[in-house]
Amino acid sequence: MGKTGGRGDFEWVYTDQPHTSRRKEILAKYPEIKTLMGPDPQLKWVVSGMVLTQLVACYLVHNLHWKWVFFWAYAFGGCINHSLTLAIHDISHNVAFGNKRAKWNRWFAMWANLPIGLPYSASFKKYHIDHHRYLGGDQLDVDIPTDLEGWFFWTPARKVLWLFLQPFFYALRPLVVNPKPVGLMEIQNTVVQLLADAIIFYFWGLKPIVYLIAGSILCMGIHPISGHFIAEHYMFLKGHETYSYYGSLNLITFNVGYHMEHHDFPSIPGSKLPQ
Repeated sequence: MGKTGGRGDFEWVYTDQPHTSRRKEILAKYPEIKTLMGPDPQLKWVVSGMVLTQLVACYLVHNLHWKWVFFWAYAFGGCINHSLTLAIHDISHNVAFGNKRAKWNRWFAMWANLPIGLPYSASFKKYHIDHHRYLGGDQLDVDIPTDLEGWFFWTPARKVLWLFLQPFFYALRPLVVNPKPVGLMEIQNTVVQLLADAIIFYFWGLKPIVYLIAGSILCMGIHPISGHFIAEHYMFLKGHETYSYYGSLNLITFNVGYHMEHHDFPSIPGSKLPQ
C-alpha cells in the first residue's frame, strides 16, 4: 500500500495454471484426500442460522436513527453478509447438497443470498467457474483487475479509493471484461430477491433494506474481512499467483483463506480445507 506503482504491467506467462498439475501430484502422493470431497451436512444449518439472524436484525433496526442503521450495517450485518457471500462461494461448488443435487445447491444459494439485498448468487456461480478453469486468463478470469484499474490506481491514495470501490468493480467488471447472456437461473434469483426485499419493506420500511444493502457494500470495501480479496491472488512473490491465509478470520469466512488448498481441490468444503 505504501508503494507508488511498483510495476508497469501485469505478469505475463504462457503456461497452464498450476493447480491442475498440483492436484494430480498431490492425489498421487496422498490419495486419502479424496475422502474429504463431497457435501458438508452442516453447511445448510449454519447458513440458515445466519439468514434468520439477519431477519431478526431487520426488525431490530427498523426504528433506529439512520446513523445507527449504518453503524450496525458496518459493524455487524455487513460481516454476516460478507460471510454469506463466501458461503455462496462454497455452495457454487455444490458442497451443500452434492453434485447429484446441483439444482438444490442453486436454490439454496438464493436462500443464502436474501440478506445481501441484491441478486448475486446465480451470476456468481456462472463467472466463478471460469475463475477456476482459466485462473489468471486474460479476458477470461474476471477476478483480475482491468488494464484501466492497473493504470489509474497506482498511488497510495488511489489504492485506498480502489478499496472503497472494490465491491462495484467486483460486481461490474464481468459485464465489461467477459459478458455472458442472462440465464433463467439469474432471472429466478432476481425475482426471489426482489420479492424478499418487498416483503421486508412492507413490514418494516426502508431502513432494514438500507441496512442489508449498505452492509454488503461497506463490508466488501474498507473492512478487515475484505482482506481476502487481496490475499488470494494478488502477486506478492513472482511466480506465485495463489496464496493462503491461516489466521482467525477464517473462522467467519468458511475458511476462504485456505485458498491454495481450495484451488487445488475445489470440491472439498471449506470446513474440511484445514485437514
